[in-house]
Amino acid sequence: MNNAPNVFLDPNANRFQVNIINEDHDNTETAQEDVGSDPPHYEETSFTDETHNRLRISYRPGKRELYDNFRQNGEKTEASLHPYDTHSKMYYLQTFGHNTMDPVPKIDYYRNTGSVSGNKLNRPSLLEIHEQLAKVSEKERHNFSLFHFQTVNSVRCMLNIWGVMLFIRLSWIVGQAGIGLGVIIILLATMVTSITGLSTSAIATNGFVRGGGAYYLISRSLGPEFGGSIGLIFAFANAVAVAMYVVGFAETVVELLKESDTLMVDESNDIRIIGTITVVCLLGISVAGMEWEAKAQVILLIVLLVAIVNFFIGTVIPTNTEKKARGFFNYQASIFAENFGPDFRSGEGFFSVFAIFFPAATGILAGANISGDLKDPQSAIPQGTMLAILITTIAYIAVAISSCVVRDATGNVNDTIVPGMSCNGSSACGLGYDFSRCASQPCDYGLMNNFQVMSMVSGFGPLITAGIFSATLSSALASLVSAPKVFQALCKDNVYKGLEFFAKGYGKNNEPIRGYVLTFAIAMAFILIAELNTIAPIISNFFLASYALINFSCFHASYAKSPGWRPAFRYYNMWVSLFGALLCCGVMFVINWWAALITYAIELFLYIYVTYKKPEVNWGSSTQALYFVNALDSALALTTVEDHVKNFRPQCLALTGAPMVRPALLDITHAFTKNNGLCICCEVYTVRELPHCTPAPVGLQGSVPHPTPTQHTAWLTKNKRKAFYAAVAADSFRDGVKSLLQASGLGRMKPNTLVIGFKKDWRSAPATQVENYVGIIQLLEASTQFKKKQGKGTIDIWWLFDDGGLTILIPYILTIRKKWKNCKLRIFTGGKVNRIEEEKLVMASLLSKFRIKFADINIICDINIKPNKESWKFFEEMIEPYRLHESCKDMPTAEKLKRETPWKITDAELEAFKEKSYRQVRLNELLQEHSRAANLIVLSLPVARKGAVSDYLYMAWLEILSKNLPPVLMVRGNHKNVLTFYS
Repeated sequence: MNNAPNVFLDPNANRFQVNIINEDHDNTETAQEDVGSDPPHYEETSFTDETHNRLRISYRPGKRELYDNFRQNGEKTEASLHPYDTHSKMYYLQTFGHNTMDPVPKIDYYRNTGSVSGNKLNRPSLLEIHEQLAKVSEKERHNFSLFHFQTVNSVRCMLNIWGVMLFIRLSWIVGQAGIGLGVIIILLATMVTSITGLSTSAIATNGFVRGGGAYYLISRSLGPEFGGSIGLIFAFANAVAVAMYVVGFAETVVELLKESDTLMVDESNDIRIIGTITVVCLLGISVAGMEWEAKAQVILLIVLLVAIVNFFIGTVIPTNTEKKARGFFNYQASIFAENFGPDFRSGEGFFSVFAIFFPAATGILAGANISGDLKDPQSAIPQGTMLAILITTIAYIAVAISSCVVRDATGNVNDTIVPGMSCNGSSACGLGYDFSRCASQPCDYGLMNNFQVMSMVSGFGPLITAGIFSATLSSALASLVSAPKVFQALCKDNVYKGLEFFAKGYGKNNEPIRGYVLTFAIAMAFILIAELNTIAPIISNFFLASYALINFSCFHASYAKSPGWRPAFRYYNMWVSLFGALLCCGVMFVINWWAALITYAIELFLYIYVTYKKPEVNWGSSTQALYFVNALDSALALTTVEDHVKNFRPQCLALTGAPMVRPALLDITHAFTKNNGLCICCEVYTVRELPHCTPAPVGLQGSVPHPTPTQHTAWLTKNKRKAFYAAVAADSFRDGVKSLLQASGLGRMKPNTLVIGFKKDWRSAPATQVENYVGIIQLLEASTQFKKKQGKGTIDIWWLFDDGGLTILIPYILTIRKKWKNCKLRIFTGGKVNRIEEEKLVMASLLSKFRIKFADINIICDINIKPNKESWKFFEEMIEPYRLHESCKDMPTAEKLKRETPWKITDAELEAFKEKSYRQVRLNELLQEHSRAANLIVLSLPVARKGAVSDYLYMAWLEILSKNLPPVLMVRGNHKNVLTFYS
């Protein structure tokens, strides 16, 4: 089965230079690759312990240690497997019993060019197999990891979520909403972030994740239009967030200076001075590299954890008279009961309080934003993000529940209750204090009035101040690193043409120094303004817009049902992701409706801009997948529509040749098909025209390389011609037109009008040659076997040769269909008898990288032995009527028979391909032995060498392969990758 029907039209089908090498394992192997057809230089996926759940492999006694090692690491070790041992030509000779260059499945064929974690090898093309050419691999290169902190994602997320909100606003939120509604507010915000975290985890484990965080996840899922629009505003939001956090730090420092009466100038200017000094120091840490930034984050996290623990210790230390006057009475049931219900004041309500709290939960992408620097982003992003959400949520709820302070307190130690005094019945009255005057005049203490409640309650107040410093500085540092990383990834993709300057990186970790300078400039501008109350809601909405699109990306990818959507993280649901996207949009309006409208307007403008510019990128987005699904559904729906004369419209097959060659013919056809009917520009290649150059049009000298079908389609699009391009190869022009008329179109969208130009040179043209008969393979009878639902069973995949992955992709797609979902995949492949366990590890690693589940792996070691006499006798009897037997006749008679019946199998041919015939018969014996009970067998289709194998011998091979077996599907791709483990 060939998955690229126009491959014969591609003049570059054989694009690789090949060096013939000796089969000695010690020789150096080199290869010349076509870098133009490969994606950008991305690194491979690494996998986590989930691989363990997908493997169920039989192993020999004493070999379990190998499997335990594989399940822990997900990779084979260089010490246990050597590539030359299993993938050289000598290896194939020993495995299959004949000299073949048709390779077994190998992960290196699926790598991208320039991968830093392994070599990309080029499997032999079909043409090279036919011509018996050899192909080699390139030199080994050492893998390296950019970043070795496994917990960095969790640390960064926790530091960003544990912001100043924990220390100076949570007590006020509990005072307004009460403990009950306060916990609900925390859980509602956690629901938004948890759903987003699940969606992020699913996208991040669907292939290798490069740097760029939210931008990368969204752009690779929804395409450059959504990714480009959200990437720019997300990077800007992080840059402005640096200023917000730094100003928060500066304000706390200025408050301390104010208490000690040591202001430098005045409050506003002191904020600017301290903010400038702080952001310069943070910039120095960031430019020093990710290792220094990570170490600083760990130190800040320790300070933050000490401050939180200090608070809980303070709640159990017996209070004193001064703290009692300020409303702190340790744990008291009466205070808990009084604070449990809401007491909204000053026009506040549930949603307004929620809007104040929610920005505290917007740090969940802090780790994902540096995905390019994580050692294993596929593991770190899901585990770190979800762990950070869990830990910070528990901390927020614990602090909210540990409310030991009354809502209002005077701070006067003399406001005690004396005998005979009446009180307002509050919990403070029962504890000996009368704070009733707070109902008629403002008070400075209590949950509702004092933002420094945690400092008062804590065992050592300055530690809370240190915690505030740690929270603000860590969040500022995380944003200062995130903004340049996201912006650099956006610029590298060249979505916005004028921003290439910022794509350049420096050093071994490709640090975006230019992006750091830009982020520093933006942060400095807003620090000098020193008034961020207006811009803060917009920044929060920018983050929420990113969360909404991440959730929508997960939903969209699942809904599009692309075979490439195979996330290793399974704990997600597309409808939950859609709910999360809608929830984020709702929260945007709850926080600030006008900021939400501004965010949508900016995003829409950038979306339209990127759509108009049409960046030249192709990331296999779910948007592309959904286009296909919608087109397929529409085409199928159209087949049920009955034809009616009122609805007739011309659907033209125009014989223009190359579209640009006969523009007049195309123009007249397009005039009555534009927005109204189907137009297909068709080209027929006859045998003599198949070489790579075609005659030049009139007026041009020499010959020109023939454009590819993709170039023809691009020409039609550029010239705004709403038409398709199709081409066929045939023995004659007439046969080609006949094929086009019979096969062009889809369903109801079939040509009903032939448009052809007048042949002006008919007087001088030669007569049409007699047509040659072209043999085709027909499906003689239909079966209803595959219309019914398959019961529990197996699909046995005999993946004997690497054809680009089509042999494994088709059965995988079957298993995700309703009728086949109860069938498990069993893999059979060839190998050496003394390397069975190692070969299983190699195949398991390959399938795990493709995220394809399997039930078992079997290594077949005895393919090369001769079949038994009964099987071989059956094969000989089957081909007997088609044999020439020229060796039993004299020379003249034999030559005469060859001329009269050239289609018969000669003795010389049978002898030349005896080993291959043995293998087909032997394979049938193995298939009957291992796969007799399978629901379906998927088998690598053997290749018949052009001009060497007769039609009847090849058909005999196919017949013997499928004898006495369940349904057999023979598949052969065109040796171009249809599977990838990249995003």
